[in-house]
Amino acid sequence: MFDLILGVIVAGGLVGVAVLMFAENIVPPIPSEVIMPLAGFAAAQGDLNFAGVVAAGAAGATAGAYVWYAVGRRVSEARLDRWVERHGRWLTLDASDLERSRAFFRRRGALAVFLGRLAPGVRTFVSVPAGVMRMPQIPFMIATTLGTAIWTAMLAAAGYLLEQEYERVADWLDPVSAVVVAVLVAAYLIRAIRWRRRSSPSA
Repeated sequence: MFDLILGVIVAGGLVGVAVLMFAENIVPPIPSEVIMPLAGFAAAQGDLNFAGVVAAGAAGATAGAYVWYAVGRRVSEARLDRWVERHGRWLTLDASDLERSRAFFRRRGALAVFLGRLAPGVRTFVSVPAGVMRMPQIPFMIATTLGTAIWTAMLAAAGYLLEQEYERVADWLDPVSAVVVAVLVAAYLIRAIRWRRRSSPSA
């Protein structure tokens, strides 16, 4: 697979990097943890310009993130309120949680988006609540662009510096991603238990 992806990157150049990162953010077929180190590796081999690789990767990922943000904005607040009322138990949400989320994104939305773009397993989907909570577009784009640029630069630099040993990047990020996902699942289960107790008539 590495050779195949590397071939696509070299053949497509910076456009190929941007397209792959855009696709990774829409329906993640190939993780950025593979795309960007390989693009950095190609830059180390002289096939691509390193600065161009980072810029192309960030541009593609930012465009993909905006698609999910736009999807979130198409959900009206009234429709979201109705959905939470009917199905919120699956996400351990109720009306008060929704209002707190709105208040949080009004106050700290940019920080949440910025940090989310640096977190494996979260970065692709943080755009949706930002859109649903009507986070202003300019702060969203600034936070997304900055977070994405840092993430892509780190991965590309790892591939550039490791060159022939770029597989180590995936070996390091795989357990990190697994830990992040495990923490998210544990947090959900704990919240689900507390939400059920809070919603119980006997509570």
